[in-house]
Amino acid sequence: MERVITFAVLGDSAASGVGDADSNGVTRGWAYYLTQSFQDPIVYANLSRPGAKSLEVLEVQLPSALLYKPDIAAVIVGGNDALRNGFSPSKLHQNLQLTISKLRSLGTHVILLQLHDPTKIVPLPGLLARVLRRRINAVNRVTQSLAREFGADVLQTRRINNIYDRKVWHVDRMHPSKFGHQLLAKHFRDILLLKDWNIAPIQVEPVKEISKVQSVKWMLRNGTPWFLKRSVDLFPAAILLMLAELLRPLVKRGESDLTNLYFADFQPQSTSDLQEVYEERVS
Repeated sequence: MERVITFAVLGDSAASGVGDADSNGVTRGWAYYLTQSFQDPIVYANLSRPGAKSLEVLEVQLPSALLYKPDIAAVIVGGNDALRNGFSPSKLHQNLQLTISKLRSLGTHVILLQLHDPTKIVPLPGLLARVLRRRINAVNRVTQSLAREFGADVLQTRRINNIYDRKVWHVDRMHPSKFGHQLLAKHFRDILLLKDWNIAPIQVEPVKEISKVQSVKWMLRNGTPWFLKRSVDLFPAAILLMLAELLRPLVKRGESDLTNLYFADFQPQSTSDLQEVYEERVS
């Protein structure tokens, strides 16, 4: 009997493929390209959602994933946890530990993703960049710890050659471009090949350059309105994060590094209203 593989994807926008939509607005992403390259019949269940945090992955996405009894599961989450006021690495660790343990109990091969350093591609004030970098690094430490605990595989994003090149990133500078998603798929394939999964090479398509004039037009038509809409939420949050950084030395030395100061939470705007750039790179 021919083997049928089940591949489940849990997580946030990094898992759902934001940054890579076709001309009809259909999002694809690295998991799509990876799935297309499997040489055996495969059931692909992408249960991720842009904006999801680790608790949603545990309580909402995981129960659906378990119904598929996946052979392979990608768990890509943590960035949104880190961007929230009151971010707690210990809570992130707990949520992901429960998620991964339940998948591993089924014999599922779990793959994880190291988050890139966003401060290398998004210009930020020094203090805010320091806060964001520390939080993202905390997410990565949690990921690495759980990978060791459960024998999961981690794609070491920061070790990919030229990972911070502009062509790898969507114009929003937060998500991979189509080229970036194909690059991630290629490296995930390399990991899975070591575990004897039968996967054909990933086709990484050349990047189509657009002119400076087209770039400016795109930003004025799509990027600027989207940015202004999000600023209503992001600017107050950024101020609170920087305030937390300034107050950090006042916190008792004995307090665990796995906790952070809490402020009233904020609700970010969805990224869904940002139109995608299809097969183009904004210079």
